[in-house]
Amino acid sequence: MSQALEIIDTAIQGGKRGYICVTGIHGIMEAQKDAVFRDIVNNSLLTTPDGMPTVWVGRLQGFSKMSRVFGPDLMLRVCEMSLKKGYTHFLYGGDTGVAERLKEVLVQRFPGLRIVGTFSPPFRLLAAREEAELTLRLSELRPDIFWVGLSTPKQERFMAKYLQKWDTKVMLGVGAAFDIHTGRIQDAPDWVKNAGLQWLHRLRQEPARLWRRYLINNPKFIIKITLQITGLKKYHPV
Repeated sequence: MSQALEIIDTAIQGGKRGYICVTGIHGIMEAQKDAVFRDIVNNSLLTTPDGMPTVWVGRLQGFSKMSRVFGPDLMLRVCEMSLKKGYTHFLYGGDTGVAERLKEVLVQRFPGLRIVGTFSPPFRLLAAREEAELTLRLSELRPDIFWVGLSTPKQERFMAKYLQKWDTKVMLGVGAAFDIHTGRIQDAPDWVKNAGLQWLHRLRQEPARLWRRYLINNPKFIIKITLQITGLKKYHPV
């Protein structure tokens, strides 16, 4: 986590634009079957392991110091850092009203936090008029940090598309962080996260939306990573 914070801070201080992907098994599997998406992830300023299974695999592959960087936790740590640095934030994502509610939650938790704008997007691509209005708005607000609360792979594609179009420095895709911090979905207990079972906790809460992601992707991931670790097959790096 500390390394991620340092990279974000250095990018903002140096005026370097970039986006950060918080990626778990779902993102890795999407990258294996979609070359364009794989390039998006690999061209990020930083890609962090969102779940313990990806951390365990990373350690088996020789990255002994790898640790989990959970999107909702990263959001809180970046907000905490921002109080000292004076960084400004923009919240983009969630259902109607969620981003505004998240602003209230974060400002209450971090008094003095500078959240300069919010936007709850429609469940479709932005229309030309909406994109133009946001472009103008962001050129006036110029937030240091732009939070994206969509789902994978949508949020990664979004960040890659708009990073150079919009006047912001660092974009962070944190998925369910918007819903977790506003209480729309319940976060898993620490012991569940540490055991690598957060996917089961999420599946129990949103079975209709997540069953394919976990019940199909997870077994495929186990097969692929076993083949790679044993040297029987090599897959595209992510």
